Amino acid sequence: MTAEPGPPTVGTVAVDEERGRVGEVMDSCGGRVQLRPVRGGREWDADPCRVRTATPEERLAATLAAVNAASSAGRA
Repeated sequence: MTAEPGPPTVGTVAVDEERGRVGEVMDSCGGRVQLRPVRGGREWDADPCRVRTATPEERLAATLAAVNAASSAGRA
């Protein structure tokens, strides 16, 4: 399965290819896409030309990493 073309919509899990990070699209403002790590955290701005919808495998990996981090910190 391939990712959808174009910048993802709000609520979509996406990949910031410039930073190699996966996050949830929160908004777009001033020509930038605002992403937040899966399961919360500080938002960052990304170039919409470098953001794409995450594949199912990328969404799963990001979610598992967040759950594992929370579990290790005793916050699961």
